[in-house]
Amino acid sequence: MVWIVVQTFSFPYEAQIAKTQLEAAEIPAQIENEHMINMNWLYSNALGGVRLLVPEVYADEAKVILAQDFSAELEQRFGVNEECCPNCGSKNIEAYIKGKKPAYIVFLLIGFPLFFYKHGNKCKHCQYFWS
Repeated sequence: MVWIVVQTFSFPYEAQIAKTQLEAAEIPAQIENEHMINMNWLYSNALGGVRLLVPEVYADEAKVILAQDFSAELEQRFGVNEECCPNCGSKNIEAYIKGKKPAYIVFLLIGFPLFFYKHGNKCKHCQYFWS
């Protein structure tokens, strides 16, 4: 039986998820380079990533299964929590740590960490921060 590469991944957990999808569809699959990249992730690019292999007769079917996108189903089933800025209503927000740079500088100067920063969200549009 000839095994061929149907997809490559940067991280082993991604290959495990894809392998599980294929096995659920009763397609035999193997993962190559998983343990080497787990030991030293910097080898990922040098080795060509974590490779997902299937028998040649299942290759086309496996590629179709791996190309499916289930994000719309997940959004429909579990809903999307689209948070928006309380100041301007923009949905263009990011997780942000306020006071991180000054805390780092104080740590460098006096050698003692002062944790006076806050975790929250920041609007990329109006720069408003909230917890």
